[in-house]
Amino acid sequence: GRGIVSVMLISPFFIMPTVGALIWKNLIFHPVSGILAAVWKFFGAEPVDWLAHYPLLSIIIIVSWQWLPFAILLLMTAMQSLDQEQKEAARLDGAGAIAIFWHLTLPHLARPIAVVVMIETIFLLSVFAEIFTTTNGGPGYASTNLAYLIYNQALVQFDVGMASAGGLIAVVIANIAAIILVRMIGKNLTDKP
Repeated sequence: GRGIVSVMLISPFFIMPTVGALIWKNLIFHPVSGILAAVWKFFGAEPVDWLAHYPLLSIIIIVSWQWLPFAILLLMTAMQSLDQEQKEAARLDGAGAIAIFWHLTLPHLARPIAVVVMIETIFLLSVFAEIFTTTNGGPGYASTNLAYLIYNQALVQFDVGMASAGGLIAVVIANIAAIILVRMIGKNLTDKP
């Protein structure tokens, strides 16, 4: 069953962001006919309109669901490269599962985790389709990020100057985040033997 589980874990990565957002909006989060509404009704609770009451949490769940497979792929690859002889030697020396994880597995995953954090942080700065499809940045500005704000300023309010300024700010923020994360990863790589 390992292959089936791998395919199921990776499958959200192959779904277009707009299609994934529509699935979550209409099939899962919908307050009348969604899966969560059915679960709430089954337990006798009042269904929740997730996109109206918890818009930012809803967007976070959708984006996390879509980008989790990327992290899983990298971390699974790193786990497969872990030296099994070291784990066996630690077991023979009397180390338990927690000690093996803390002293062998986690240090081995430090670099892949840093890479995942760097790449996904940069990608998260450009989340747009999920917000546009589900909440339109609302209610109010509750789920508006910089990418959606630039779109709104340029193509809805026709304030191209403000949108251009927002675009420059977005580029500066992305570069600052990338520089900080690359330096952290570089420091991590030079610290480890």
